[in-house]
Amino acid sequence: MNNSFDYEAIAKMIDHSLLNPSLTTQELEEGCALAVRYDVASVCILPYYLVRCAELLARTTVKASTTIGFPHGGHTTAIKLAEARQALNDGGQELDVVINISKARSGDWQFVRNELDQLTECIHAGGAKIKVIFENAYLEDASKIRLCEMCGEIGADWVKTSTGYAPSGATLPDLELMRKHSPVSVQVKAAGGIRDLDALLTIRAIGVSRVGATRTETMLEDCRKRLGLEPLN
Repeated sequence: MNNSFDYEAIAKMIDHSLLNPSLTTQELEEGCALAVRYDVASVCILPYYLVRCAELLARTTVKASTTIGFPHGGHTTAIKLAEARQALNDGGQELDVVINISKARSGDWQFVRNELDQLTECIHAGGAKIKVIFENAYLEDASKIRLCEMCGEIGADWVKTSTGYAPSGATLPDLELMRKHSPVSVQVKAAGGIRDLDALLTIRAIGVSRVGATRTETMLEDCRKRLGLEPLN
């Protein structure tokens, strides 16, 4: 693996994930501080802590983000919209929305589209961006392709593989499929299973622009070491 990258480009691929429900207040605070120290793209945090997260990230280049309909996607559309509005009020800049997995598996594409249409409109009207989580572990390739096309049509900002709470997370074949079938205006995010710098560089090469990660410090210290930069830990 050659050094055809720079630190900022790699750091700004990472959404530092703080979504484990057992994380303590101290761990959430430390996670936000770590994200600022390494200057990542965003912190994706538990919804109840988003206000504080946004405060901690103010005047930095790290964005505050949270989840909607997480992790199973089975909330009613009205509740997802209420979550989105609350997140926008709380300072959310990027919102990761889980589709209604059951409806997608049932082939009720009109329901899926109507929900995503409403959520995309709401989130964009609030000045934020939307990442649409498919939860690929439960879907056939034909459904993944349809979702990629749908997200392009409604103007979503990212398509995302997974929540990290299903039987499997991001896979190379899924990421290649999503990049192939999404318009260039829609970015691709990997979540679940990207645990080291080599894995990140591999998916970067196929056009993935974001990665949800809990091992942020390990990956970015490896990046800095390979580039001959001083450690930050």
